[in-house]
Amino acid sequence: MTDLLFSKASRRSWLKQGAALSLAATGSLRAWAQPQTTLILGDQAGGLRSLFEASKALEGAPFAYRWANFQGAAPLFEAQRSAAVDTAMAGDLPVLAAAVGKTPLKIVATRVGKADSLGIVVQPDSPLRSVSDLRGKTVIVSSARGSISQYQLYGALEEAGVPRTEVTVKFVLPTDAAAAFASKQIDAWAVFDPYYTIAVQQGGRILRDGRGINTALGFITASEHSLADPARRAAIVQFLDRLGRAGDWALANPEAYALAYSQLTRLPIESARIITARASVAGRPVSEADIVALQAVSDRSARDGILPVRVDVRAITDTQLWKRPA
Repeated sequence: MTDLLFSKASRRSWLKQGAALSLAATGSLRAWAQPQTTLILGDQAGGLRSLFEASKALEGAPFAYRWANFQGAAPLFEAQRSAAVDTAMAGDLPVLAAAVGKTPLKIVATRVGKADSLGIVVQPDSPLRSVSDLRGKTVIVSSARGSISQYQLYGALEEAGVPRTEVTVKFVLPTDAAAAFASKQIDAWAVFDPYYTIAVQQGGRILRDGRGINTALGFITASEHSLADPARRAAIVQFLDRLGRAGDWALANPEAYALAYSQLTRLPIESARIITARASVAGRPVSEADIVALQAVSDRSARDGILPVRVDVRAITDTQLWKRPA
């Protein structure tokens, strides 16, 4: 599925290259009465786009849009930092890492998934039988420092009583790591869906998944630059309204959602069913409980050295932008 992914973008080059960088197919750009109001919607591994295409929730939207697809959160937030995308979607820790990296963003919506959508996998014949066996070993983490997989790994090590200093951690983007894992160049890999499910279905064995460690929360962020523009701000609110509808549809129509995801990503339907069943689908306005949960991740990540500083979650959250219609 590497043909669906790209890792570097700028608004200027993205607009020049158009279809080559956006998973563009006929009809990806929908115009309305004022086509100058165009949102660039950041995505990871086709997850958000497949949700919208399956649910048709963006049909008739009062704004134009393009999809910009990335293989992980790190390159996606590089694009948001350079104003190449208006919105981005990511898990809890990558959003915090982006804020530490001075990405001008606001959290504007929450997505709820399942914590078993990521984990630590090893080769099927690996002598590693538990997390405690990782002492003295190298673990590859995808996609970069500040990923949900790094948080999951550190939580699993703490749970098992293994000091982080006794494990060598290296960071590799998912598609590169997937190839290395498939060729048995990697003994242990901490990774998230869809790469996690693919690795397991290809024979990988799970040492520990994210249940009891990760929040299973994802977030939609909007560029502060985009929010400062009245037309784009209004379009983002409309987009979030449709995000809520899309999530409702996916929960009510799991098979149709899985089929659409399979068609877009070219993954087998069996894989698509697993991935979409535990994906961050349900979309809602950011709640006080979400802020508290994300702050706990921020505090723990600063304590563990995953983040260099503590992030004040409330300061990077806009709870007033989107009030989902009843």
